[in-house]
Order: sequence, then C-alpha cells, then structure tokens
Amino acid sequence: MLIFPRWKVVMIFGVILFGILTALPNFLSEEQRNSLPDFLPSKSLSLGLDLQGGVHLLWGAETEDVVKARLDNLADQVADIRRNESGLNFKNIRQDGHSVVFTVSREDMVDLAREKLLPLTQPGATAGGLMGGGVTEVEMTRDGLDFRLTLTDQGIEVQKRDAIARAIEVMRKRVDPEGTKEITIQPQGSDRIILEVPGADDPQQIIDIVGKTAKLTFQDVVTTVSQEDLMRGRAGPGVTILDSKEGGRIAVRNRVIVSGDDLTDAKASFDQFGEPAVSFSFNTSGSKRFANHTRDNIGRPFAIILDNTVISAPRIQTAILGGSGQITNIGTTAQAQELATLLKAGALPVKLTVMEQRTVGPDLGADAIEAGKEASLIGFGLVVLYMFLTYGRFGLAANFALITNVVLIMGALSLFQATLTLPGIAGVVLTIGMAVDANVLVFERIREEQSAGRKPFDAMAQGYSQAFSTIIDANITTFIAAAILYMLGSGPVQGFAVTLGIGILTSVFTAVLLTRFILSTWLTRARPAKLPI
Repeated sequence: MLIFPRWKVVMIFGVILFGILTALPNFLSEEQRNSLPDFLPSKSLSLGLDLQGGVHLLWGAETEDVVKARLDNLADQVADIRRNESGLNFKNIRQDGHSVVFTVSREDMVDLAREKLLPLTQPGATAGGLMGGGVTEVEMTRDGLDFRLTLTDQGIEVQKRDAIARAIEVMRKRVDPEGTKEITIQPQGSDRIILEVPGADDPQQIIDIVGKTAKLTFQDVVTTVSQEDLMRGRAGPGVTILDSKEGGRIAVRNRVIVSGDDLTDAKASFDQFGEPAVSFSFNTSGSKRFANHTRDNIGRPFAIILDNTVISAPRIQTAILGGSGQITNIGTTAQAQELATLLKAGALPVKLTVMEQRTVGPDLGADAIEAGKEASLIGFGLVVLYMFLTYGRFGLAANFALITNVVLIMGALSLFQATLTLPGIAGVVLTIGMAVDANVLVFERIREEQSAGRKPFDAMAQGYSQAFSTIIDANITTFIAAAILYMLGSGPVQGFAVTLGIGILTSVFTAVLLTRFILSTWLTRARPAKLPI
C-alpha cells in the first residue's frame, strides 16, 4: 500500500497539474482568459440564475397540435398508398378522434390493403421514418371493409416527448446561437419547459424571439386568380390565399417546393442596393428541388412565406442552381439578424405560451456569493485547524490534500461548465467537511495499529489497508445518493448533486492517493522510530 510505481506518481502529479490549469481561469480577468493559448483551458465557473441574476421563464407547450399533425401525416400516407397502388381504392378517408378511418372499395382488395398498410403499424415507424425506440405507435383494426388506424397511448407519448425535445433544441439555438450564455433549458412534466437565462434583464426580448414560429416555405404563386376572388378569399382546390407583407393578398399552391427544414445556413447580409437582407443556403435535396423548380418556371413568380405571410414574391429570372439565395425586404439590420437566427434555429414543432416569468436581480446573487464565500472559508479554516491540532504532521498532509481537493472541484466545474448554484455552494461546503473524513478513518486506524505494537511502516500500511474498503463503501453510497438526486431532481437540486458528486470523486483521489503518497514519501525518507500521530 505504501509503494508507488512511477506511472502512479506521474498520474497523481498529472491530475493535480490539470486541476490547477482548469481552475486557473477563475482567477484571471476576461481579457487575460481570452489571451490564453488555445491548448490551455480558458473557461471559468458558470454561475447559475440565483448567483448571477437573470430571467426565469416557464413555457407551456400545446402538444395536442403534434398529435393532430401526426394524424394528418397518417391520412396522407394512406392517400399515397391509394395513389401508388393500381386498383386499390380507399373511400372516405377521415379522422375520428385519434384514428384515421376509411373503407376499401372491393372485398377482394382487403388482403392487399392490409399488406400495404402493415408497414405503417411497425414498431418505431414514425411520420419521418425515424426509429421510435421499438414503440408501436399505430394499431390497425378492421371491420368488414372498414379499416381503422389508431394512435396508441405509447405512440402519442412518443410524439409529445419528441416534440418537447425538438422544441428545447430550437429554443437553445434561438436564445443562445453561439453557445456562450450557459442557459438552462429542461422539460417539466410532459408539456412544460423551463428556460433560465443568467445575466439577462429583459424577459420580453427572450419571449419575442422564442415565441415566433419561424415556419419558412417556398411555394408557387397562382397568377390566374382574379383580384375579386383574392379579396373574397375564394380559390380553387389545392390553393391558399395569404396576406402579403407588401400589401394585398397572394394566391399560392399548397404544395411546398422547399421548406425551412432544408436550410443549412442563414445569416444577415445586404442586397445589391445596400438594404438589409438574409442570405441562405439549402442542403443537397433542397438545392436539387429548388434548382428543378426555378429551371422549369423561368418568368413565373414564387412566394417566400414566413409564418403564413408572403414576405416576398420575386419573379424567377434564371435557374438558381447553386443551392443558395437571398431574402430581401426585411426591414432593419436588427430584424435581418433576428430572422437569420430564427431560420437557422428552425421552426418550433409546437406552439409555446408563457405561463410564468420572473427576473432575478444580481444583488441577491452577490449576497449569496459573499455568504457562500464566508461559509466556505469558515468551514475550511475550522477543518484545517482541527486536523492540525488533532493529527499534527499527518494533519498537515491532510490539509494539503484538502486544498488540492478544492482546486480540483473548481477545475472540474469549470471544465465541464456545470452551472454553480446556491445549493451547489452548499454542496462544496459539505464536501470540505467530507473531504477529510477518509483521512480521519485512516489516521485513527493507524493510531490503533501503532498502539497495538506495530512498527511505523506496518502500522501505516495496515491503517490504509484496513480502512480502504470502509472509505470506498461510504463514498459509493453517498455518490449513489447524489446520482439519484441528479436524475430525479431539477434546477437547484441538480446543482447540489453535481458539486457533491464531483466532490466525492476528488475527495477519494486526494485521500486514498495523494495523502498516502505524501505520507509514504515522508516515512521512507525520515524513517521515524514512532509515528507522530
């Protein structure tokens, strides 16, 4: 237990050095952090809402719209089977509750219909053809010639859960497109989302940018509808009349040429007249569809539609083959930047409504930080004093390990950008007290072994050997509790669990390895007749 091979010594010093480097940015100014070489860690502690102040928003998600969209897609898939399969005819396709129902026109086509419809009921088959984790989302039943495709409870839950997950990702990209604000977004229940933005002071600005749907489509303009029909809202089948941003109304075909889902990039720019615009580019499939349409429709207008409003309807002058373009008539530069951010983040899959909002001032955070510092310093000082008075030279080794432990905790929190909250500070204070617990167990065991007549080397070796299993068991059980708190808790509870969990890991390292290395090195060189403990 007291012999350290070279690789273990290198590992101990490597961990300590890495901890110092990751903790160092917390003691530097922002300018100094930015000037650090790229290969060095430069992230400082991320403070939570209760320490830094900011905006807290609780959003409600209308997930029933997702179920309706899934049923619409299911009905479209049934219609596609009817169109693609010669002789197979489905009559009266309609929605009934959470089901799509229809009738097969001929009895001899029932088996063929069942065969073609079966893939829609396979486990994991979703609207987009993605796997849903083996969940059967659709069940098929038949009564004579009547078929019914019903969304299962599990399927509905999958759709809602997926919509919430996608909404969270879109919100993250809209609020923090650069990934530098350290925001917190997490689901609450099945239809609510918590958003916390540390450092923000204007909740309405965040509400505005998150609440916009930002559904972008490119659709063909129908030029044969008269002005009178446009004003009365009358259009033929497959045509919708929309308001234009420039005034008046425009008729467009329902079929979407390219949608915002095909965008790979969008950024604010300027048009040829120096006016604000948004430049965009499509993915491969979107580029191909856009190129084919513009090549086949030279001289005809097409509509650029954002949230059911035609923001531009340019005339196609030539085929656009590069997979990129520009949206003009945006407004101000700030509006162009906002639109680019929305388009790049994508459209929200569900409508969101603010259910609760509050702004936390930085003064409360400053008081909490100061109180946390005082508590940490007092706790640290008392522990250091107790260890020195109780165990003497052995206590000094434990105190050095304790200082290293605090540095490692700070470095780990900075490296992983775990948000430090007020309960997180409580976790750090608790860890300071727990950090020497393992050393106390070992030292008391060494005392017992020496009192029993063992020589210094044997007493220390037996002390560490006998206490090792107890230390590991105690820390594993505490770590399990911290893990459960993290998985089942949210917000401040998770912050406490993170600091506690990290503190347990670093405490085991400093107590089991670092303190033992220091004491064994001293014992090998000093060779005392009796341990000063």
